[in-house]
Amino acid sequence: MASAAEAANRAIAYNVRALRAGRGWSLQTLAARAGVSKGVLLQIEKASTNPSIATLCRLADALGVALARLLRDAENTAVRVVRDGEAARLWEGLPGSSGRLLVGSELPNAIEMWDWRLAAGDRYSGEAHAAGSWEIVYVLRGQLSLDVEGQSVVLHHGDAAVFAADREHGYGNQADERLHFVMAVLQPEITPVPA
Repeated sequence: MASAAEAANRAIAYNVRALRAGRGWSLQTLAARAGVSKGVLLQIEKASTNPSIATLCRLADALGVALARLLRDAENTAVRVVRDGEAARLWEGLPGSSGRLLVGSELPNAIEMWDWRLAAGDRYSGEAHAAGSWEIVYVLRGQLSLDVEGQSVVLHHGDAAVFAADREHGYGNQADERLHFVMAVLQPEITPVPA
């Protein structure tokens, strides 16, 4: 049985390739639109690499789809269930640190639910999302150091925050214990790219 990471990479490979081909784009065309190298795109389409969150976001934006669309399997049901252990791990830092996309909606308004865990001393720096994007975080355990465009706040167990995510932002764990938080990303209406 394939691991969740292998299954995610296969889904990403299939969906990127199918969306690109459906638009009649070459590898070079999509690479240029997304601002990634043709070599990286080729590795993604062969499922031979673990693309970064930033790379996946660039591809989704270039294709005019929600990030969750790149991870979708072929099954089309009224309810999409992601079982424990099946969520796509899209980021890893120090041992014990990870960012997993639990589930997400598609067009026209994209919403993503993430599970984040940061080991003591670890940090994730995010790029600015599309204009009009928002993030909501809720701390389940530990202490989150949230930095948004030069402003820093510390959130403790049970604290929540909302911020405009169309600017540079980052999450850090400056405490001695492990940090666990959930995050929702709300993106403005995405305009699909014509085929």
